[in-house]
Amino acid sequence: MRKNTFLWMLLALFVAVSSYAQEKKYAMYGIGFYNLENLFDTCHDEGHNDYEYLPDGQNKWTGLKYSHKLRNMARVLSEMGTDKLPNIGCAAIGVSEVENAKCLTDLCDQEPLKARNFQFVHVEGPDQRGVDCALLYNPRLFKVRDVKLVPYIYVKPEDSLRATRGFLTVSGTLAGEHVAVIVNHLPSRFAGSYYREEGGRQIRIVKDSLLQDDPNVKIFIMGDMNDDPQDPSMATALGARRHIKDVEEGGLWNPWWDVLASGTGTLQYDGKWNLFDQIILSRSLLDMDNMKDIKKNKRPELKNINCTGLTYWDHQVFRRDYLFQKDGRYKGNTLRTHAGGAWLDGFSDHLPTVVYVIKEQQ
Repeated sequence: MRKNTFLWMLLALFVAVSSYAQEKKYAMYGIGFYNLENLFDTCHDEGHNDYEYLPDGQNKWTGLKYSHKLRNMARVLSEMGTDKLPNIGCAAIGVSEVENAKCLTDLCDQEPLKARNFQFVHVEGPDQRGVDCALLYNPRLFKVRDVKLVPYIYVKPEDSLRATRGFLTVSGTLAGEHVAVIVNHLPSRFAGSYYREEGGRQIRIVKDSLLQDDPNVKIFIMGDMNDDPQDPSMATALGARRHIKDVEEGGLWNPWWDVLASGTGTLQYDGKWNLFDQIILSRSLLDMDNMKDIKKNKRPELKNINCTGLTYWDHQVFRRDYLFQKDGRYKGNTLRTHAGGAWLDGFSDHLPTVVYVIKEQQ
């Protein structure tokens, strides 16, 4: 009897040791996007309509207001991704509505970002107000390979004198793999759906060119799309699918359809939530066999997922209490820098978004 008991104990120990030895370890990375809502300095940029953000302009944009804006933006950017990566935050964050490289230098000099040695990628664009897109990144995690600004092309002859934000395309290395980030800020709602649909078609061309160059590249398409996931610019022109099962080879998945359907968004208009701030993923970031039920939030066990390459894991609208108005007529709305002509010392009219990817450590 003692002999049998001993054998059973030995077998149990062997199974436990074997299971421990086979336990997989994973690294996780956060990729984010945030519309900074008019991060302007206090100086005029020749050729740009930035007059409302000057000390004598409509917003009385002084050095004090600018310094507070930098501090507030750095707080949010440094906290993005920390829900799952508390000591690291995001590896890369696309941003929009930044005036110039000086603003980005001043932003990265803010203590929360400086502590992680955040760097930035920026190409001066043709936008009439002077606002651009950029990519902030932690150089310990993300390595930049190549940068280009693909211009937004107006197709209609009558639009030949227009100019707007292009598509900032950054090729880099994350977790030893080739990734590409396309940061966008599509034309405003006032411009009409056609111009955003044209933007979606042009982003799709950029995506296809990246895949033609490297069929295995992992692509993140992000930005303030000025449209919701179900709108034609995203669903049809860009072709970002709602369901993973519908994502064809070389296609895209948009994880934000169901987030918006659940009542959560990134900005409000007339009391209704929209979700303009999207991060869309290439098929190469999806585990097609084990992640079919993601939309139902039935996360499979990590051990069941093939993560030998970078693989999508989760996504979130980043929310903190300090990002919302606490009282008054607009209680519950995002706490902006200005509203109704008053300086609120707030953050942005948009909330940030984050996606998380994982990779098995060998």
